[in-house]
Amino acid sequence: MITQSALSIRDLLPEGGVLMGLDTGTKTIGIALCDRDWRFATAGKTLIRSKFMADKAKLSNLIAERDVRGLVIGLPLNMDGSESPRSQGARAIARNLEDLGLPILLWDERWTTQAAERAMIEQDFSRAKRAERIDSHAAALILQGAIDALAGSAF
Repeated sequence: MITQSALSIRDLLPEGGVLMGLDTGTKTIGIALCDRDWRFATAGKTLIRSKFMADKAKLSNLIAERDVRGLVIGLPLNMDGSESPRSQGARAIARNLEDLGLPILLWDERWTTQAAERAMIEQDFSRAKRAERIDSHAAALILQGAIDALAGSAF
C-alpha cells in the first residue's frame, strides 16, 4: 500500500518495526533507518544509482538485513504544495518497490536537503563530506518527520 497519510499507514505498521527513509534523486538514493521505538532517525548509506533493478536488489538486501517493516519515501513538492515533475519520479519508485510487500508512506520532503546541509555546516563537515552524505542526512530528516507524525497519531 502506498499512501501520503501517516494516520492511514499507522495500522499497517507492526509495533517495534524498523522503518527505512529514502531520499531518491536521479544520481543517488539517501538511506536512513529509525530505531524500533520510532524515536530517532539515523542517516545511513548513500547508494549511487544504476539500473533500477540493481538498486532495488541492494535496497531489498538492506531491508532484509535490518528487518525493515515499512518505507518512507521523500515526495518532492513545489513550495505551494503541488506536485513537481520530480514527484512523479518518487511515485514511480514507490510503485516499483510496492512488490516488496511493505507499507510505503510518501512524505513531504520540502527543505530537507537545505536543512541537512545547514546542520552539516554547523557540525563543520567539509564540502567533500557534505556532498558524500547530504542525501542520507536528508533521508534522516524525512524519516524523522514521518516518525514524529506517526507518534502523534498513536491512540
